[in-house]
Amino acid sequence: MRFTCVDSFSGAGGLSLGLSKAGFEVLLSFDIDKRCIETISRNPKYFSHPAVCEDIKNMLGGRLLKDIGLKQNELFLLAGGPPCQGFSVQRIGDDIDSRNELVLLYGKLIEEVRPMFFIMENVSGIKGKRGKAILSELVGNMETIGYTVHKELLNAENYGVPQRRKRLVLVGERKDVGASYSFPTQLGTRHTVRDTIEFLPKPPEDGRPHSEYPLHRRDRLSKTNLLRIKAIKQGQGRDFLPAELLNDCHRIDSSIIGHRNVYGRMSWDEVAPTITARFDSFTRGLFGHPEQDRSVTLLEGALLQTFPLDFVFAGSKIEIARQIGNAVPPNLAEVLGKSIISYYLEKR
Repeated sequence: MRFTCVDSFSGAGGLSLGLSKAGFEVLLSFDIDKRCIETISRNPKYFSHPAVCEDIKNMLGGRLLKDIGLKQNELFLLAGGPPCQGFSVQRIGDDIDSRNELVLLYGKLIEEVRPMFFIMENVSGIKGKRGKAILSELVGNMETIGYTVHKELLNAENYGVPQRRKRLVLVGERKDVGASYSFPTQLGTRHTVRDTIEFLPKPPEDGRPHSEYPLHRRDRLSKTNLLRIKAIKQGQGRDFLPAELLNDCHRIDSSIIGHRNVYGRMSWDEVAPTITARFDSFTRGLFGHPEQDRSVTLLEGALLQTFPLDFVFAGSKIEIARQIGNAVPPNLAEVLGKSIISYYLEKR
């Protein structure tokens, strides 16, 4: 049995990496971001499948099946996480976001390909006012064409990821395969920030990359931000800053305006906060190093997302941080993948 898979909206390949470790044969990855595709191509140690820079609209109309050389109903798993920024509770602005329609386009791709299983990962905000109508429409469409759809809010820290990261995961199974899939049980072990990044040497003080680890490079902090990070301890954020170091916008209590964790430090013996696309700045969350007076480096963020130590990322600092923060943690993807394969084999 070939456990074939296509990774759509692949990003830097976190989902592909985990599914490969679970036993899947990834046939193709596609993403509209050329930097993500370049990243996948730079990691032949981990990826041997083709990856293309393409909009999902162009993968419809039979294109995907033609590219992977399969017919409808033959693919085992279609996986993907359509961009989630439009559903985020952190986003400011109108509830309508053009990126939200990508969820329904993903549904159209599922309808064309008719895989045995599909996975969709997205932020928990998709269940809120910005996404619940689209989510309901997607699930309804999938049920109409013959899928049973299982939904679960998973926290990555329960599945081998040293990070508090809650995401809604949908697993659909074609009804001719079954209708009783259940999500994996939580793992007994919990990994902390200390377990994950304490072994790394200090990055050079002058901002140069570390000689052994190119992505291990510190940001230079302004004088004010250096004073701020020196003023806080592990696990503390802007609520613990002295008044003279607060921005004007933060003089209103965090219980009213939120954002209590900006200008914060991680804790050694806890999991990290959610690694976002801007985790490389402690001004954006609890992204300060637990001890050293700096933000965590790109490498530290990648390790907290469970990418391998030698994984290579393409692009500028901002582009790499975005790829890391937007990825599905490979360890979570591996656990999900194994649960699907185990379920399928048990039924047979």
